[in-house]
Amino acid sequence: MTAVYQSDASPLFQYVLGLGDDALVLGQRWCEWLSKGPNLELDIASSNLALDLLGQAELLLGYAAEIEGKGRTADDLAYLRDAHDFRNHWLVEQPNDDWGVSIARMLMFSLYHYHRLEGLAKSKDEFLSAFAAKALKEVTYHRRFAAEWTIRLGQGTEESHRRVQKGFNDLWRFVPELFETIDTERALANEGIVIASGDLRFAWDRDLNQVFEQAELAKPEGTGRLMGSRHNGHHSEHLGLLLCELQYLQRAYPTSAGANW
Repeated sequence: MTAVYQSDASPLFQYVLGLGDDALVLGQRWCEWLSKGPNLELDIASSNLALDLLGQAELLLGYAAEIEGKGRTADDLAYLRDAHDFRNHWLVEQPNDDWGVSIARMLMFSLYHYHRLEGLAKSKDEFLSAFAAKALKEVTYHRRFAAEWTIRLGQGTEESHRRVQKGFNDLWRFVPELFETIDTERALANEGIVIASGDLRFAWDRDLNQVFEQAELAKPEGTGRLMGSRHNGHHSEHLGLLLCELQYLQRAYPTSAGANW
């Protein structure tokens, strides 16, 4: 039985908001690597990943605002909401403990995101289908980048193997939420508008197992558990800290007070 969470907002608004929030929050996490990457090449790669994700976030949050019809913009949704109003997955908001953790997170999410976009490319919603077709090209690179680095770290030194394995082990508890499908999402999927998250698990497991085998990594034990659901505004403490940095300038110098950007 899937869970149902009540909301005054339309199911499509909530779904698109979740897509945009995933991209925004993960993009911010990759921004945090700028000037701190293991080498110059990875500083540049981090900026490219961040730009891709932030570009996706702008388009998706703009469309969410259009669906909502209350006069808000993509910037309003990004900068003027509190943590409990965000609908991103817990996985993407987890901090960058080290490069191995960031790579583990990126592989798990980009595989999920790729298959989600594959489904959305067939959506009856013209915006979502066009967006997904474009974003798939970017996310194809994201998952290749994450897979290659997972293999490189897994087959590298004893220390690099330990760190990336620890990354997967520590983040594994957030996997069940990726595939949580609430009733409103299933209804949209039945209408051919979105792809139900639960339907992505088989392809995700298959692709992840292939990378684990090449990287000589062990799949974490257990199935994990839902730590809390993004659908009703539950998040880890890390999201609030991330938003403090992301939203600082807009909150400190609001355009309503005369600041212009």
